[in-house]
Amino acid sequence: MNNNTKSHAERELDILIKTTPDAIIRHFVPEIIAICEAFGKSGQSGVSAPYTASALSQAIKKLCLQQTIAPLTGEDNEWNECSDKVYQNNRLSSVFKENDKAHYLDAITWKTQKGSTWHATAKTKSGEEIKSRQYIKSFPFKPQEFVIDVIEQEFEKDNWEFFIKNDDDLEKVFEIYNKF
Repeated sequence: MNNNTKSHAERELDILIKTTPDAIIRHFVPEIIAICEAFGKSGQSGVSAPYTASALSQAIKKLCLQQTIAPLTGEDNEWNECSDKVYQNNRLSSVFKENDKAHYLDAITWKTQKGSTWHATAKTKSGEEIKSRQYIKSFPFKPQEFVIDVIEQEFEKDNWEFFIKNDDDLEKVFEIYNKF
């Protein structure tokens, strides 16, 4: 079977190595060629090839960054005890469990009108404090992160409070999470 994808990859990688000898991917040439060969043999069409190539590249990126590519199961083998009766998920380190309730630390990212972001606490218009961490409703769980706009207000020199710009933005959060 003629594999144009493999041939194309070999030619492009050869040129890259000759023109950019310190290319960061040079150490992965055999693996890249093997992936391109398998992709070429997989029978992708002009319609499916871009979708499949994107899914493949995203999976490789996530795996190299030690991120999850499948939902967390919540099964016992996913947890390591990190302190007395507090467990950390060994697939996603920002997920913890205590008293059989799991929470995700990065459920909400607060973003100020100046563009800075952080994970902590912000207040609703009524003064209720909402944390970035939120309880996971159920497993299997695929993490979702929400960016919520806040208004920062200095109430005394170098002390700030953060108020949620639009409390209705929390509705989408609480479709996925239970309030912490």
